[in-house]
Amino acid sequence: MLALLLLGAYPSAAHGAVAWGDRGSDVKAVRQRLRQYGYMTAPADGIYGQATYEAVVWFQRKNGLTADGVVGPAMAAALGITLQGGSVESGIYHESEIYTLARLVHAEARGEPYVGKVAVAAVVLNRVRSSAFPNTISGVIYQAGAFDCVADGQINLTPDADSLRAARDAMNGWDPTGGCVYYYNPATATSAWIWSREVRLRIGAHSFAV
Repeated sequence: MLALLLLGAYPSAAHGAVAWGDRGSDVKAVRQRLRQYGYMTAPADGIYGQATYEAVVWFQRKNGLTADGVVGPAMAAALGITLQGGSVESGIYHESEIYTLARLVHAEARGEPYVGKVAVAAVVLNRVRSSAFPNTISGVIYQAGAFDCVADGQINLTPDADSLRAARDAMNGWDPTGGCVYYYNPATATSAWIWSREVRLRIGAHSFAV
């Protein structure tokens, strides 16, 4: 009964979106990313059905997006993919990715010195380059459990001018951390694991580690 109701609700995706009942390379790209980020275990085929719908809604709820089961531009950007052709973003930074990085900087480093904002952005980019993490900016940021600001919704705040500038400075090669892939605030960190990482430097309230 649930499947029939949902099928009626989403008979076809709108232009530039993927929804229940769709098939093809866009659906496959969505499923691949949902599998990569731990939101589904079903094979990454090109069919949008029950398993895809549940994974999409789970991702949307966990990441502060509208939980409607439709993969539109906002969710596609969060997954790090481009729709209408099914090609996965890889190593090319689009404006949506830059803006997403700036939102992360704003959410995580408000009140920090400017170099600390750049450092937070650099950590994300260092993760993109590491085989241990997703290979897009949005993939790193929206990886399940990676950043508290995604879980509490602060990622959706509008970034200020400094956050946008810091994101671009990091993308232009400025890495104050020297390659760090973690940062945390020692005054608020509760994870025992993060304390096991090697701290390379401190900037403002954050420790940067490998």
